[in-house]
Amino acid sequence: MITAGDFRNGLIFKYEGELYKVVEFQHHKPGKGRAFMRSRIKNVRNGSVLERTFRPDEKIENITLELQKMQFMYKQNERYAFMDQSTYEQVEIDKDHLGDNAKFLKEGLEVTVIKHEGEIIGVELPISIELKVTYTEPGLKGDTVSSTYKAATLETGAVIQVPLFITIGDVVIIDTRNGEYQSRA
Repeated sequence: MITAGDFRNGLIFKYEGELYKVVEFQHHKPGKGRAFMRSRIKNVRNGSVLERTFRPDEKIENITLELQKMQFMYKQNERYAFMDQSTYEQVEIDKDHLGDNAKFLKEGLEVTVIKHEGEIIGVELPISIELKVTYTEPGLKGDTVSSTYKAATLETGAVIQVPLFITIGDVVIIDTRNGEYQSRA
């Protein structure tokens, strides 16, 4: 058992018989009365987001997660195939379990598959990945440092905002937690 005071972003726990992930939380101490935790939690299976208030000492059921390193192989329709590199066993995961991570998957990328009691509940990407720009509007000469951004399509089909000096064929480093441009590779 854990308490609501132990909340941190990304924590997965069991609440009212369902698995939830902490999306956002805030410890609040009013002038009068007891402190409480305002939180946004996301149902791992169906993706619905709830806003709940917990007391910091409220007991919550902790769960055991299995983490397994796997390599992304290919996408077929709305299913993504991953391979365990030690046993060469392949598993297919629905796009629903991947969420926004699906737009950054590139063949050969090593990811961490998260399981609970044998059921796959999510996939965790590396914090930063390198992807090639396949399309963007041409930049203007002299735009080397700027706080102005333009849209760029990456090799995986994701569209992100990049500085004006990025051109087609450049390899950029992306932060997979928020989907933002970090730097040129």
